[in-house]
Amino acid sequence: MGNKYLTLSELNLEGQLLGFVGGEPGKYKYLQLAVPSGDVEIKLPKELRRLLSSSLVPGQKIRVCGHSKIDSRTSKIKIKAYRVTPIDACPKQDLPPQPKARIMVCQKGGCLKRGGKGLLSELEKTLCDRGLLDKVTIEHTSCQKCCGSAPNCVLHLGKKKYKNIHPEAIATLLESHLTE
Repeated sequence: MGNKYLTLSELNLEGQLLGFVGGEPGKYKYLQLAVPSGDVEIKLPKELRRLLSSSLVPGQKIRVCGHSKIDSRTSKIKIKAYRVTPIDACPKQDLPPQPKARIMVCQKGGCLKRGGKGLLSELEKTLCDRGLLDKVTIEHTSCQKCCGSAPNCVLHLGKKKYKNIHPEAIATLLESHLTE
């Protein structure tokens, strides 16, 4: 009589999650894993079922640590996981991407008459020369209500705001901000 399953070994498998099967959503009993030698069905312990079905997505690369057993009557191998972890989970991927810096240049009458076009072209040239043009968004705005200090240009860098600064100063601020 005795136990019909004989423990083979402990194993670590890496592959691509194909999905979950068996039971209702949140209580899936198995996960399907694509490994180089084919597809494998792995039993999940109750304590992992809900957590994994809500945190993993099909197509994600995962590592499964578990035990393999063989049925002595049918010679079928069964695998039961005790730990499942995403392979490419890097804490930095969870951080939102740093927003681009914004430069708003007034393109209304007063600013244009006082050098707004020249300011815009000088700004683009300076940023291009320093390789920063792709790291900012330049917006053409309507009146910024500061006509006395025209031409108007505002740099939004993170939570900071800089008004009426020269294109060279903007480039220097961007370089120091990006190296932080």
